[in-house]
Amino acid sequence: MNGPGTHFAEIIDRGYTVMEGAVSPDVVAAFRSELRPFLDSGPFGRNDFEGYRSKRVYALLAKTPSVASMVEHPDVLALVDQVLLPNYLLSSNLAIDVHPGETAQDFHFDDGGIRLPRPRPTHGVSTIWALDDFTEENGATEVIPGSHLWGDERPEQMDVDPLKITMPAGSVVVFSGLLWHRGGANNSDSPRLGITPQYCEPWARQLENMILAVGPRAADYSERIQAMIGYSIHPPFMGYVDGMHPLRCLDAGYDPASTGENEQSRRFWEDYGGRTGRALKDQK
Repeated sequence: MNGPGTHFAEIIDRGYTVMEGAVSPDVVAAFRSELRPFLDSGPFGRNDFEGYRSKRVYALLAKTPSVASMVEHPDVLALVDQVLLPNYLLSSNLAIDVHPGETAQDFHFDDGGIRLPRPRPTHGVSTIWALDDFTEENGATEVIPGSHLWGDERPEQMDVDPLKITMPAGSVVVFSGLLWHRGGANNSDSPRLGITPQYCEPWARQLENMILAVGPRAADYSERIQAMIGYSIHPPFMGYVDGMHPLRCLDAGYDPASTGENEQSRRFWEDYGGRTGRALKDQK
């Protein structure tokens, strides 16, 4: 596995990086076992984007506890830490089981819901974890290297060939929310399972309403995951509930000093107030 500096440099340069063997076969097996009932009972996709021959399972933290080891994988979050602001959020977290006969998705980029003109800084980081081997034949994710730097260009306008991200089960591709990509066609005789935890800036709206999606199960997870679900404050007070920190909704004994966010807010307002006061004084 490459070092963290190399992975970050690859994201900056080409828009994505691959970490092979990031979790063990035991982690993969445990997750697949937890997910199986939801895949067996779930429907195929409702539209071409979801995939008429694909099954999707949403709200994974409410259904498959072992997914936490991938959502908060330290090597992945070390990269996200370098791209997004502190207290970034988990924007979506779903499984996608691509069955034989599925066609390729349309190309898209994941933070397209943030309607700011490109080129611009990325406001999201996406990951796709392979729970089966991703191969040339079974629908491996396809990316357009360097497309995270594009402006108004679209794949159909450009003379570029997509690259299939082939990787063994237990591996993960981490990429900019601006990277054009798609799920590939499954021309094999077996399903291809992956999951895609995606992260966004703390001021952005999550694709999945995580607090409602995870519900009371949020109390079972680490403080890091709770913060990414939305039980956190983006200074000075974005995300409060009834004027107070949202962790009070999970923990009646919540200590306001435990996260350090109250202190961050205090410093923000002292800084903000000081700057505003100086600016007004300078205008007189």
